[in-house]
Amino acid sequence: MITLRIDPREKHRISPYLYMQFMEPLGICDSSVDAAWNFEEEDWEEPLLEKVRELAPTMVRFGGCFASYYHWKEAIGAYDRRVPMVNYCWGGIYANHVGTHEVVDFCRRVNAEPLMVVNMESDGRMHWAYPKQGVNRFGTAEEAAEWVAYCNDPDNALRRSLGIDAPYDIRYWQIGNETSYDPRGYHVDQCMDATKRFATAMRRADPSIKLIGWGDKSKEDDSWCRRMSEVDGVDMIAFHHHFGSGLPDSPLRSTDYRRDFEATWTHLMHAHKSMEAHIARMRADCGGKRLAMTEGHYAIPGRNRNEVLSTWGAGVSYARCHNVIMRNSDVLDIATMADFFGTAWQVNAILIPNQKLHCRPYLQPVGVVMSLFRHHQGERALDVSYEGAVDAVASATGDRIFIHAANTDMKTPQTLRLALNGEEIASARMWYVAAPADTEITPDRDDCFAVREQEICGDTVVLPPAAVAAIEIDRKRRVTA
Repeated sequence: MITLRIDPREKHRISPYLYMQFMEPLGICDSSVDAAWNFEEEDWEEPLLEKVRELAPTMVRFGGCFASYYHWKEAIGAYDRRVPMVNYCWGGIYANHVGTHEVVDFCRRVNAEPLMVVNMESDGRMHWAYPKQGVNRFGTAEEAAEWVAYCNDPDNALRRSLGIDAPYDIRYWQIGNETSYDPRGYHVDQCMDATKRFATAMRRADPSIKLIGWGDKSKEDDSWCRRMSEVDGVDMIAFHHHFGSGLPDSPLRSTDYRRDFEATWTHLMHAHKSMEAHIARMRADCGGKRLAMTEGHYAIPGRNRNEVLSTWGAGVSYARCHNVIMRNSDVLDIATMADFFGTAWQVNAILIPNQKLHCRPYLQPVGVVMSLFRHHQGERALDVSYEGAVDAVASATGDRIFIHAANTDMKTPQTLRLALNGEEIASARMWYVAAPADTEITPDRDDCFAVREQEICGDTVVLPPAAVAAIEIDRKRRVTA
């Protein structure tokens, strides 16, 4: 038996934006945004919206590498007047039918906060800024400030001329994306200078916005986070975490993972450690600034398409990663573990096999885990201690305690005893997903990771092998004289 010792004394507030999803037009690599858009009705596909509501993201980020050559004015107004663009990173032509208005509309319909990524001088990537003679994709501070004004100024003339009277009130903006990852882009001094100029211009348009500056290290320079934390006007420092197992001779490639799934399980259960180390490094260098992990997912051979990420073993691995996020919620304000939705990439939270052929969207294992934890999440962090084959975190809202737990043994069930440091349990329930670790979700078997529910009698509950669970405990109120 494993005793989960929960200290009911509340700690820091947990940001609601640790369940962010990341929307980026991915061109010919993954139909992504275009697959979710109905070009006949000029609206979002309703089956996709229904599945997103089940996932329940708290924030949606629009941007990514795409932002480094994006001009927002090309994607506003009537659809027949929008300007199609080459998607230089991901290939193909993007019609720009999904722009500012459509992203905000999407967020409102799924109850999520929008986060926009601005084109910060193409992050210094001149091959994207000026891809050929006569083509200019370079983004200026003035363009970014005009975007903020377009979205947030109640009297903005351009927005109102398009028939949109009420402002969008977009509060969160990221300046630049993965600036340090490309040796052809800006070095840290150039990034600091550009970020200062952009922050000044954007805050002039709306002083109330929250700004996120890029701060992850490059291969040559590990000073990015420390240096970027010195930039005035930046509220958060962004970084991305793309990871593998972190062990040598990884079977997380091709179909190698199917040959010996016990070995695969060992690698999956180790993957969260690199996230722990990455966040620890960012924490040490951020100078007290808040952190925003605005991308986070597996990155293994197959360029985000390996079917090992459709296995339930990957789901348990992602649960451990999300527990790492929660353990660092005293410094993290924004985080994600997926690339949201699309037709091909296995790192997506939602896969869209083919809407037109009546193949319904479904949650990948990462989406199943994020949805489960999102629907059973407390507002403030609690400490929890234990020993054994389980990974758990705890939080609370009032008299209700929430536990996120994963059985790290793929074969053996674990009996958990819930201990509240002397307080009594009034009632408890568990919502969980349990399946053989090598089970793979597919379009014709998209319900194999269904959430089950059970009442907990007393203070013990059995967690099946390779199970991921959310437990809610109502504390017995003490009667005072």
